[in-house]
Amino acid sequence: MPDITPKAIFEEKMAQKLKDNPGLAKEMNVVLQFQISGPQGGTWTVDLTKAADWVKAGAEGTPKMTVSCSDEDFVKIVNKQMNAQMAAMQGKLKFKPMDMGLAMKLGKLL
Repeated sequence: MPDITPKAIFEEKMAQKLKDNPGLAKEMNVVLQFQISGPQGGTWTVDLTKAADWVKAGAEGTPKMTVSCSDEDFVKIVNKQMNAQMAAMQGKLKFKPMDMGLAMKLGKLL
């Protein structure tokens, strides 16, 4: 299996998951920004207030929450090799501002 990158996770996996289940976007109905550090990192905006075209590279709009993580840890979390709650407690996964309800819903998106 080739190495999966944060770019592939956002622009392919997450975009496809939302296309397959648009109700997920309606349920969350927020703008999220992901700031992924490291050589394969970048910034992505996930706008779940729209009816389609949810994932964009770069910072757009005003996010309700910004999620920060390293590229390595993000890939591990998505591949279930690292527990997201443990990563958050260890400071490897950060939410600003912290919205516990919204953070818990992120699991469905990833």
